[in-house]
Amino acid sequence: MAGRTVSRSGTWTWDSAWPAPAKLNLFLHVVGRRPDGYHRLQTVFRFIDRADTLRFAPRGDGAIVLATPLPGVPPEADLTLRAARLLQAESGCRQGATIHLDKRLPMGGGLGGGSSDAASVLVALDHLWQLGLGRRRLQQLGLALGADVPVFVHGHNAFAQGVGEDFTDLDLPPRWYVVVEPGVEVPTAAIFGAPELRRDTPAIRPADWRPGDGINDLEAVACRRYPAVAAGLASLRRLAPRAMMTGSGACLFAEFTSPDQAEAVLARLPAGLRAWMAAGLDRHPLADLEY
Repeated sequence: MAGRTVSRSGTWTWDSAWPAPAKLNLFLHVVGRRPDGYHRLQTVFRFIDRADTLRFAPRGDGAIVLATPLPGVPPEADLTLRAARLLQAESGCRQGATIHLDKRLPMGGGLGGGSSDAASVLVALDHLWQLGLGRRRLQQLGLALGADVPVFVHGHNAFAQGVGEDFTDLDLPPRWYVVVEPGVEVPTAAIFGAPELRRDTPAIRPADWRPGDGINDLEAVACRRYPAVAAGLASLRRLAPRAMMTGSGACLFAEFTSPDQAEAVLARLPAGLRAWMAAGLDRHPLADLEY
């Protein structure tokens, strides 16, 4: 039946609510810089069960319309719109779509919210428009939108290298996370452009990484430049000493082996500090969607 796919994740149609989950960087090392200025990274991406949600409605006029624009984000900068229009242009598709975005993940938080939204748009519309480009081509398109987009298209927890597009899939153990939102937006470009950022952390082989290894090289820069990040991290580390920042910030997280441990720490955080608990996912909710 046109426009329908049955997978372990269910049946995906125009009427479906399409998830765009957050990610955590379980470590993030800057191991060098390319001649074009892009940083060479090593990181582990883990998806968690907190997500934005997208809904799509078909249009016959070929237009791409975001029915729920984000305050302060112009259309030309919105990754959701950019992803749909890029897919349309690259495929020659004449179909359109109205997109509804239920935004739950904070912007500028290091959780990959905008990148995840873009990836789910690519995957969903490739399926709904019946383009059949497949994940490898969608990952290539995603990289043109941002370094974190390809892993969400890829759909598996992974050790990533390069600028974030070279993946080694990982089977990660069940874990629960307390995530703190410090209440500030941290622009990625400002952190990567900081002169004091360390850019020479020794590279490791993916096979040598173990859960708990590594730090976030961007954390020290973000803490110096954004006091709210430093304060939030200090509060979380008083209860969970191995807490760290995800991505380029601002969000912070601590990992636990049981939900009870996570709930106990969440309950003891200072009043007024926005925080929540999430479970780690084995894979992206759309990873099993078949083309």
